[in-house]
Amino acid sequence: MIRIENITRTYGSGDIEVNALVNVSLVIKENEFVAVMGASGSGKSTLMNILGCLDTPTSGEYYLSDLSVKDIDDVSLSKIRNEKIGFIFQTFHLLPRLTALQNVTLPLRYCDVTPEESERRGKELLAKVGLSDRAHHKPFEMSGGQRQRVAIARALVNNPKVIFADEPTGNLDSTTSYEIMDLLCELHTQGQTIVMVTHEEDIARYADRTIRMKDGQVVQEKLCLTA
Repeated sequence: MIRIENITRTYGSGDIEVNALVNVSLVIKENEFVAVMGASGSGKSTLMNILGCLDTPTSGEYYLSDLSVKDIDDVSLSKIRNEKIGFIFQTFHLLPRLTALQNVTLPLRYCDVTPEESERRGKELLAKVGLSDRAHHKPFEMSGGQRQRVAIARALVNNPKVIFADEPTGNLDSTTSYEIMDLLCELHTQGQTIVMVTHEEDIARYADRTIRMKDGQVVQEKLCLTA
């Protein structure tokens, strides 16, 4: 599913040059659930941005479903993000003026999908995340957990190859966090590939494998035997 080889990402130049990633190589298999951990400044967010095609490496190779993304232009990268990748963010990134259903179906505006099919998919996914009764509610009318469920439904609307979740429980209380993680695990058992950044040990244990980063490098890879 994902293969990166000797990825380096450098910001700035000269005396203010910062190596956010240094020769990072990884393989993430289809239907794997991977947690990326590390302290602030470890490079985990930079890695997530590169894997999600939101940033480009200074050097190295990145293959997504055997497609090299190294020399792809911005328009093609946008298409890859929209068709192959789903994003879940800590702060939800929902549009406040739109209903839950409209937020979920927003990515379909950039695809060749009829309004009827878009609405059908949106309602189906809201039902999947347990929010059929909130389809016409706006974000301010929902709890944090409900808003994150809307964000998860939106991430799934284009049937992505992989979901990238950046601190998906960071703004939630413990009970709601575990509910969201149970939902992600359910998606994983249904075949979804998930890569998650988290700083919480109990959240990382839900994943199949934990990758720990420090100073822009992978310092440990560990299988998670229990969730």
